[in-house]
Amino acid sequence: MWKKFQRTQILILVVGGWLAAFGSGPLLADPGWTAFQNGGQLKFASLPDAWDADGKNIAWKIAIDGYGQSSPVVFGDQVLLTFTSGPNKEQCHVAAYGLKDGSKRWQQSFANPTPEESNNYISRAAPTPVVDARGVIVSFEGGLVIALSHDGKIRWQKNLVESYGPIKARHGLAASLEQDSEHVFVWIEREGSPYVLALHKESGEVFWKTDGVGATSWSSPRLITVGGESQLVCSASGRVAAFDAKTGNKVWEFTDIANNTTCTPIPVGDGLFVIGASDGRGEQPGGATAPSSGLLEIRSIDGKFQVGYKWRADKATCSFGSPIVAGNKVWLVNRSGVLYQLDLESGKQISAERVAAGSVWATPIATDQRLYLFGKGGVTSIVDLANASEIATCTTWEQAAETAANPMGGAVLYAAVTDGDTLLIRRGDALYAIRQSGRQ
Repeated sequence: MWKKFQRTQILILVVGGWLAAFGSGPLLADPGWTAFQNGGQLKFASLPDAWDADGKNIAWKIAIDGYGQSSPVVFGDQVLLTFTSGPNKEQCHVAAYGLKDGSKRWQQSFANPTPEESNNYISRAAPTPVVDARGVIVSFEGGLVIALSHDGKIRWQKNLVESYGPIKARHGLAASLEQDSEHVFVWIEREGSPYVLALHKESGEVFWKTDGVGATSWSSPRLITVGGESQLVCSASGRVAAFDAKTGNKVWEFTDIANNTTCTPIPVGDGLFVIGASDGRGEQPGGATAPSSGLLEIRSIDGKFQVGYKWRADKATCSFGSPIVAGNKVWLVNRSGVLYQLDLESGKQISAERVAAGSVWATPIATDQRLYLFGKGGVTSIVDLANASEIATCTTWEQAAETAANPMGGAVLYAAVTDGDTLLIRRGDALYAIRQSGRQ
């Protein structure tokens, strides 16, 4: 009887662990950083809190043979990164590096189906991949979606231009991939006939395809749980729409919003998400921006979904970086580097102070006590969540020297991710690993 009980307990543990990793909804972050914004999970037990451009606590740095704006993803001891190369982005690349030392393990390169001049005004390898136990799935704004194993072998690939026609979008496409346990979601918000795809992760076969939002966007889709079911929420200029993750059917659309082209919805609970509005691309008059930042609620009434603000911000806006929820507060950084702190429940503004980081393009991350703001110029501000004071400033590179060496741009901080021990900072042409001495 005791042995039978032991076997039952072991089975429960095994199945429970499997469900935690591969159950319905977004995959859990462990092990690593598995998608853009880590699927909305942005709080960690600890992070390095001291580094500088002279090399303090910078474990390694690698130069990238090309340029990219995507976030790295991490699985186990491997970092995966995408970038493009060539004067017209003729080649699309995905490479894997060892997390411990930055050594390159493999690289795959593909011809871009939609070559376009590589410059500061068009996205360059902007979509972030997704990764799980099967391997990594990458996408490029030129129309490629490719699945690879963890050792770099191609599992399947799709040319969306061949399947669905040319891709043309103002400033290019930037939507990262989203995933659940069995599917990867691809949002192609092009100028004509935009669409959203759900693909089987094992085979690349189309699970469903539906019309896109029909408005300009550089944000990414996010799975949000509503009453135990997943909705894929997409934010585009002047509207937010959601699609049933199982069927692709549009379940609601919300239009009482403006200047929401760049920030990705941040889930904060069942049917709740924060949206940040930005003057970033000037899609709509700037005066309408602040009241569009806020907390939205999805409710089911008589079998139909309704969406509305629980509160709107009075003054708080974003740059290209999305908001973050930490310490029961909502934090947003505007284009001038002003950090706004709002009460999560009421939206009341608690503070507004300028930080050394300046304009933030990367999504912030947090611990229980601290907020990390990664300025686009390489300066990180570390803020005390208890009183919103800036307690440390860390510089990853000297901006003046980098600007002199590359006057056309290159030293832009696009993303920061962590596996809990190592902080990875990605700029267009380089990747930095920060690991604090003496920490395990």
